[in-house]
Amino acid sequence: EVQVVESGGGLVQTGGSLRLSCTVSGFAFDDYAIGWFRQAPGKEREALSCISGNDGSTYYSDSVKGRFTISSDSAKNGKTTAYLQMNSLKPEDTAIYYCAAQVGPPYYYCSGYSNGMPYYGKGTLVTVSS
Repeated sequence: EVQVVESGGGLVQTGGSLRLSCTVSGFAFDDYAIGWFRQAPGKEREALSCISGNDGSTYYSDSVKGRFTISSDSAKNGKTTAYLQMNSLKPEDTAIYYCAAQVGPPYYYCSGYSNGMPYYGKGTLVTVSS
């Protein structure tokens, strides 16, 4: 069973930085992709970024490109930790941030990630004060 646990949210001032972490377990070899999503109050969930465990490719939404960076540790025994480094934060980045995962081909290439992933963590709140 795939499990996803994220952490690292908090309060930060405009222009500040924050790093979110996400531990994913329960997959085989490098057959996974990890994505970050967020949902602000009254808004729909937004796909932010994805990293492929298979070839390391990364993808970003226009809203965070150049400010956020996704990365992940090498997987071991079906477990890995991914990160979302968030710089130059703005008040409009305030949201609950969710880590998610999908496994197996072709999903380990981040295929279709912007439509959502099957496995989500509980979310972590990020608040950017003005």
